[in-house]
Amino acid sequence: MTESVSSEKNPLLKSVRRAVARGALTEDGWAVCEGFHLLEEALGSNCEIGAVIVAEPVKNAVSTHVRGLKRTRVIAVRERVFRELASTEATQGVIALVRPQEWTLEQLLRGRSLVVVLDGVQDPGNAGAIVRAAEAFGASGAAFLKGTVSPYNSKALRASAGSIFRLPVVAGIDEGLLIAALEQKRIAVYAAMPRAQKSIADANFQEKCAMVIGGEGRGVNPEIAARAMGVRVPTNGVESLNAAVAAGVMLYEARRQRTAA
Repeated sequence: MTESVSSEKNPLLKSVRRAVARGALTEDGWAVCEGFHLLEEALGSNCEIGAVIVAEPVKNAVSTHVRGLKRTRVIAVRERVFRELASTEATQGVIALVRPQEWTLEQLLRGRSLVVVLDGVQDPGNAGAIVRAAEAFGASGAAFLKGTVSPYNSKALRASAGSIFRLPVVAGIDEGLLIAALEQKRIAVYAAMPRAQKSIADANFQEKCAMVIGGEGRGVNPEIAARAMGVRVPTNGVESLNAAVAAGVMLYEARRQRTAA
């Protein structure tokens, strides 16, 4: 059943606006997911959807998507109100509030782990694309260190194209805690460094390992770099790659090694 909300001061709408402005979850722990694709991905991933906010002109189309989800609220608002909620100019008129699954660092590091560590990555598009590549190439999870953009930033969610709903992700991890956990479990650490002597082909990604992708400006934190093997992606005429591209190439090489073994 669709309910209409006319007041811009509605508590739910205010919570969504704050979350979008902060680039994070709402105070109640909902990810603000814009667009039909993320709604469909959330439904297909069996995620809990607390509410779907729609612009009046598309409310009938959205209702067909959420039919059968008895506890899902469909809230229709005027187009002007919706545009004030959305983080994109060319909005599709739909926002889903999705409860992301909670994961622990222990779950990311179990078994023959292949963990992607985002160390200070600031661009949400890069972060989301890395999560997408991590799922595509069989990573066991992604760890977002403190100082890295939130994986629940609206742009990061869109760039992940739904992978955020399925890949184990832990955000806001303290660097020291991560290093201690990797050492305790004897997990090899490889850091993407454009000037490293060794190539990614020299890394043994068949073993349980973590690959660290540094921030766009400063690269990998020196304390992590000191505990890692620096590896580079071989390039011609280009010194360094975009963080998401570098992560994708490294993950592909890991997948190649693991399937060839």
